[in-house]
Amino acid sequence: MQTRGENFRTIAEFSVGPGDQVPFVLSWHPQFAEGSCGGGAPQAVAATEAWWRDWSGRCGYQGPWRDAVVHSLITLKALTYEPTGGIVAAATTSLPEQLGGARNWDYRYCWLRDAAFTLDALLRAGYGEEARAWRDWLLRVVAGDPAQLQIMYGPAGERRLTELELGWLPGYEGSRPVRIGNAASEQVQLDVYGEVMDTLHQARVAGMVPDPAAWALQQVLTDHVERHWAEPDEGIWEVRSGRRQFTHSKVMAWVAIDRAIQAVERFGLPGPAGRWRALRKQMHEEICTRGVDPRRGCFVRAYGSTELDASLLVLPLVGFLAPGDKRVLATVEAVQDGLCEDGFVRRYRTDEQGAADGLSGGEGAFLACSFWLVDNLALIGRREEATQLFGRLIDLRNDVGLLSEEYDPADRRLVGNVPQAFSHVGLVNSAFNLATADSTGR
Repeated sequence: MQTRGENFRTIAEFSVGPGDQVPFVLSWHPQFAEGSCGGGAPQAVAATEAWWRDWSGRCGYQGPWRDAVVHSLITLKALTYEPTGGIVAAATTSLPEQLGGARNWDYRYCWLRDAAFTLDALLRAGYGEEARAWRDWLLRVVAGDPAQLQIMYGPAGERRLTELELGWLPGYEGSRPVRIGNAASEQVQLDVYGEVMDTLHQARVAGMVPDPAAWALQQVLTDHVERHWAEPDEGIWEVRSGRRQFTHSKVMAWVAIDRAIQAVERFGLPGPAGRWRALRKQMHEEICTRGVDPRRGCFVRAYGSTELDASLLVLPLVGFLAPGDKRVLATVEAVQDGLCEDGFVRRYRTDEQGAADGLSGGEGAFLACSFWLVDNLALIGRREEATQLFGRLIDLRNDVGLLSEEYDPADRRLVGNVPQAFSHVGLVNSAFNLATADSTGR
């Protein structure tokens, strides 16, 4: 095959007929280093296929949606930076949440809040090595002063993620601006402490070999939550409209204290469990008083608000309240009535002025939230409805089994960055949760 240079590009032309194979290897190297083609293409393809078949064959899920679960686990593995174990949220930047809109973010980073759900998915599927790598990545990046904890890091633990707009690029289908970096890395989001604590708790429950530094880190994080849990923050959805007393953030702060107590009570680790139990009770009472709409009986987005927020669907998933609690049931009903479009769940309501989050324009239905609704429906005994919604979500995958961050019910297309780890984590966990609901007769 002959190549030629043209307009700073290397071009080759060849014909391929039915059944033909034209192998070639494309590689690069710095100018000062010696190049290497990396071996023959057919051998490399065969070795790669064998490795992935062996890896996917270890999946412990044997239910009716095994193909979809395996595809999602492969996606999570492919989004993993092998040298560190960090899993990026998506492989792309600036794919819009609404075509032509400005909600275009850089997701090529590792969010701490994904840790609890990602670790749970990997452990449930039998991938202990990947789960350990993810835990070890967490321990490295969050070590140090808890006041300097970031909600996200680079895949190698980078902290400086300065957000820039690339004004000379037109954007996907005219969606500007195109961004690199993410200013949300500088926000205060209290929920991440709960997600980190729950991640390390799930690792202990699964019997993962403990890291001596893990409990020391957790004690420092717990002390920080004790001092700051009552403060406002920007919340799970990284709003740019100022800090509020978000109910979800308070619940996850409660999770942080609860998991610290369980470390003492279940695993015999040292700590002031009595003081933490008193704080946990205080937090629970406040959240159930100030975070509930007295008229509707459902949880609301922030203290004193009547707005809904799909993040409240995690309450029974993290053990804050039982699935059958009347406030949980009311919240599920409120989300279905107020945040669902064509059955899929929006994070919260936005308007043209962006009053909800400080941003203009709208967005699609959030796929992770839609999977949380599946989990809730399964937990409260609405198995048929949960299965139907899960099947519709699986059908949204593209031709190679990938999901983006959101789905636009009006245009009937995936929107946002892709592939989105959080969406695939939701798929895996929901498949397992539906299987659990079957086994318990719900």
